Amino acid sequence: MSDHFSTSIVTIAIATAVASTAIAGLATQTLAQAALRTPWGEPDLQGIWTEEFDTPLQRPARYANQEFFTEAQRQELDRQRADYYGDGARQQRTSQFEDGVMYNTEFLTIKRTGSRTSTIVDPPNGRLPLQTPEAQRSAAADREFFLALMQSTDACRNKEPWCAGGTYDPAPSPRFSEIPPRYHALNGGRLNRSDGPEDDGLADRCLTRGLPELSSQFGGSFRRIVQTPGGISIFYDVGQGQGWQRNIVMNASPHLPANIRQWFGDSRGHWEGDTLVVDVTNFSPKTDVFGSRENLHLVERFTRTGPKTLAYEGMIEDATVWTRAWTIKQEFTIQSDEENRIYYEPRCIEGNYGLPGLLHGRRIEERAFAEGRGPDPRTKDSVGGNLLTQRDPLQ
Repeated sequence: MSDHFSTSIVTIAIATAVASTAIAGLATQTLAQAALRTPWGEPDLQGIWTEEFDTPLQRPARYANQEFFTEAQRQELDRQRADYYGDGARQQRTSQFEDGVMYNTEFLTIKRTGSRTSTIVDPPNGRLPLQTPEAQRSAAADREFFLALMQSTDACRNKEPWCAGGTYDPAPSPRFSEIPPRYHALNGGRLNRSDGPEDDGLADRCLTRGLPELSSQFGGSFRRIVQTPGGISIFYDVGQGQGWQRNIVMNASPHLPANIRQWFGDSRGHWEGDTLVVDVTNFSPKTDVFGSRENLHLVERFTRTGPKTLAYEGMIEDATVWTRAWTIKQEFTIQSDEENRIYYEPRCIEGNYGLPGLLHGRRIEERAFAEGRGPDPRTKDSVGGNLLTQRDPLQ
């Protein structure tokens, strides 16, 4: 009897302790959730966020269907990249490509390797979907025009990587004064001329590709989210001062009329539980997201997953460019408000000074050539070095 009674007491005590622990845990969870909400009750996404690890957009072929790196693979990639971008390795390079265009970690934001083998999570192979025949024709026309302007340069004569698919001809192309097949909107790409600002890359013009924002080795990628009861604003600090801001309309109103197009699209958001869902349409035909322009459709999901973490998912589709939609995932970490309390608006100094200099310099070269002094500027390579990231060990 006494043993049974003692056992019962012990059982009750254990059950009470378990229940107390569960209640305390639930209370802690409830307090944590409350702390992650705005005063008006919405999930609190506010703060400065960045992706603290490097992840390639597409999964390198050597990792096939491996979704995540092993820890040993991450350490080895970190070692290779440290060697590749270090000062010692830079000093050993001798070719025009390696010596003339590479940057070291003084100028680049080189992060540790992330856990995922690709930012793309769907398709499951971590690669961009196949392009439609229409998109392939447009890309081929763009490439053909790009190579035509390159044909009389040493890059094509020496069969450098950025002239792949082109042929060398000492005579400048008769297409040199043509308008491109469509608006030249490549983020890092340049045409081999400087007839006007549009011949240069977006970064040269203090512009950025826009959404989805996929980070950059130059300056990293930060976003400051600010919420109000009626809307959400996100300021992106990216690249070398090519910052920009977007406003997400939260009043359930429809998208803008189809004839109104914007560089960063038209963002309309709503809450699905604790997830902010943003539908983005009405992109300008002057934007370019891997070939997609005015028909781009982006659906974003922002979910606060902890006091310092924010999950991002973006579904990208354009039936005129890809045979199916594709999805990316990123994990952001909150940054210190105290350390960033003094924050100056990013200024694209290089572009503000550099672009007029590029245009002015080309006019001087043309005048000198016309007067019999100096080479024909059309035979000079002014686009080489845009394959920087393709040689990164992580790619």
